[in-house]
Amino acid sequence: MQTQGQQREKQCPMPALSLARARALLTSLTERSVLIVGDVMLDHFVFGRVHRISPEAPVPVVEFDHDEYRLGGAANVASNVCALGGHATLVGVVGQDEPGHWVTSALEGRGIRADSLVHDRSRCTTRKLRIVTTRQQQVARVDYESDAEVATAIAEAIVARIETAAADVDAVVVSDYLKGVITRDVMAGVMRCAAARGLPVLVDPKIPHLDLYAGATLVTPNQLEAEVATHLRIRSDEDARRAARALRDHVRCASVLITRGEHGMWILDGSASERTSRCEEGLRAATREVADVTGAGDTVIGTLALTLAGGATLVEAAEMANHAAGVAVSHFGPAPVTREELEQALASRL
Repeated sequence: MQTQGQQREKQCPMPALSLARARALLTSLTERSVLIVGDVMLDHFVFGRVHRISPEAPVPVVEFDHDEYRLGGAANVASNVCALGGHATLVGVVGQDEPGHWVTSALEGRGIRADSLVHDRSRCTTRKLRIVTTRQQQVARVDYESDAEVATAIAEAIVARIETAAADVDAVVVSDYLKGVITRDVMAGVMRCAAARGLPVLVDPKIPHLDLYAGATLVTPNQLEAEVATHLRIRSDEDARRAARALRDHVRCASVLITRGEHGMWILDGSASERTSRCEEGLRAATREVADVTGAGDTVIGTLALTLAGGATLVEAAEMANHAAGVAVSHFGPAPVTREELEQALASRL
């Protein structure tokens, strides 16, 4: 039997986002700022040509052509915020190594405040090395990382930077890749600082840390993560509805957005008061030719946070993020979606 609250959720229609409203929201982003806390990564691509199989083992021989470096993880979220016209402050950890220097330099080149990064000489900067053919087919991946939780002193330094940065932002994103930055103490620091200033907290979650996110404004699992967390298979909108409700109850967050790849998104908007209807609805994917899904989740949560900070409702922010994700997957590798790209995508579909 459904409760009265569940009935209100099911009956709430989702208003369509107009192009005029979308453009007004895009204009509002330039004065907004987002704090991103999480696991900073460097995505390193080695491109080459494959003409033969090695005589030493049944593996392709890749003839080197060129390298490319991209910001990944929490750094990619920050890059997306800035590409859309917002301001980003990034709190995370890098090692005192060459990849760490590259990340810092790249952040500064994109106008992202990097002075809030904590440098830890005991850890390497997380780096994903992908060997890719010139036809953009991935041959192998090598991860350089330490996924142990950061030491107590490093966690304290992270929280201190969060406390300083939270005074000048409009929203907070937690980008958790299970690489050691998001600990119980760090997450508690995020929630404490956000509560003191009334800031929304959006979490790109990982299953082992679900209990850390209690009180968050929004969690954004992908479909597989939602299935694992709730022990429910998602094959339909009704399945997504049940999973989103179960996940909200488990995490004790306000709202849930499940990204479902080619099936779009499912939104459970719990931001309404008890006197008004809460919304549950699906969004169809913004159809594009998919080149690579790497980094699409970073684009989604960065767009959500910035548009919410700009005055959008969660439903409107989800629509904007849905179109931004459609642009992101048309690029190879993690790449920020610019305001111009998003506006063009919205104009062609709204």
